[in-house]
Amino acid sequence: MSGPEGAPAVSDGTARKRGRPRRTDSDAAGTRDRILVAAREEFSERGYEKTSVRGIAKAAGVDSALVHHYFGTKEQVFAASIEVAFAPALNASDTVAEGSLDGVGERLTRFIFGIWENPTTRTPLLAIVRSAVNNETAAAVFRRLVASQLLRRIAAQVDAPDAELRAELAAAQLIGTAMLRYVIKVEPLASADPEQIIARVAPVVQGHLTGA
Repeated sequence: MSGPEGAPAVSDGTARKRGRPRRTDSDAAGTRDRILVAAREEFSERGYEKTSVRGIAKAAGVDSALVHHYFGTKEQVFAASIEVAFAPALNASDTVAEGSLDGVGERLTRFIFGIWENPTTRTPLLAIVRSAVNNETAAAVFRRLVASQLLRRIAAQVDAPDAELRAELAAAQLIGTAMLRYVIKVEPLASADPEQIIARVAPVVQGHLTGA
């Protein structure tokens, strides 16, 4: 038996509505997560300039309109994909920035290289670094993450008129070493034991922050 206009009848006598099933909150969350994962991988492999919303959508298995719906522009999906993945590491940076500056060079160096050695946090870092080199939008995200979340907290504890410069020089030491090891992969640095790198870099970072 059929209902009005051929719609299949149901037990309560009403016609079942046709069309797509309604999306639930869990469906939406799953779609957002898929887009973020795909975006991180695309930005990491291709850099900011060569990554497109269409490419992210294809990698995530969704329509481009959904990427725009959840995140807006390419700049916004880039910022979201990086910040969401990097948030745990940034929260952990509180323990590095707090406390006495004695030994902060080793704490900071060990923290930074710990992030790079972890495949989960390495991917968004690669996306940031490779993209920031050639694009101002990506560079702005990088500056915000590094400067506001870590460097300013450390600089605030340095009792010197050039505290910000000292913190930035320490960051330059760490970021430069990380780029040579993980991005450019210069040997023998790329294959060196992380503990060996920490042992050599940490005193230099400490000197930037507290040296004469």
